[in-house]
Amino acid sequence: MSDSIQSEQHTLAYGDTAISYSLAYADRKTLAIRVQPDLLVSVVAPVGTPLEAIEARLLRRAAWITRKQRQYARYLPHLPPRQYVSGETHRYLGRQFRLKVIEGSPVSVDIDRLYITIVCLNKSDRLAIQQQLDAWYRIWAEIIFAERLRFCFPRVEHLGVHYPRLLLRGMTTRWGSTSPNGRITLNLKLIQVPKPYIDYVVLHELCHLREPHHGPAFYRLLDRVLPDWRERRDGLNGYEFG
Repeated sequence: MSDSIQSEQHTLAYGDTAISYSLAYADRKTLAIRVQPDLLVSVVAPVGTPLEAIEARLLRRAAWITRKQRQYARYLPHLPPRQYVSGETHRYLGRQFRLKVIEGSPVSVDIDRLYITIVCLNKSDRLAIQQQLDAWYRIWAEIIFAERLRFCFPRVEHLGVHYPRLLLRGMTTRWGSTSPNGRITLNLKLIQVPKPYIDYVVLHELCHLREPHHGPAFYRLLDRVLPDWRERRDGLNGYEFG
């Protein structure tokens, strides 16, 4: 896709799979769908094509899209599996910390300027260490995400939307979602990224309280409440978690 074509980000549900894709409009007669080697899906549509028609076409091609993504995924570099041992790096709010694992009691997780320190009963029980760290991440995600929601909500409060209920869970295909009853769900993995990226996801979902679909009105609203959302989105999507 040409860099001169401004694109929008959309997500389409295909069974239990979410297909995220970039959409751009161009002076052309046919709609083009491309699956890139990095698994990203790009769509270029003729100017004026309704979003409903674009997504209907995508659904017809969804089996091909997911098959191509699986094929390309075989050749992508993969991070080595986490070992949960001293010296391993883990991220928290955009910073890298070294893991320090110590046998002792009581079990705990603490953080300082350089280290995330885990006190555990058995250093060789890596599953238990992972569970301790995951529980610590969840505790802080609940605190930080609620803080960012309080920070971001005034930007959309004038739209007459209600303050949403916030849920957290692990998600593999999206950063957040908004339900029709006004509930926002955020990906637990966001606790590892800088706060400006968390704010982008929060504001993206808050805008869905007013504009449920990824149409032009939604992006006009997002432009108003967060003018640099595209830079934040690109930074988040390219973020290295290792």
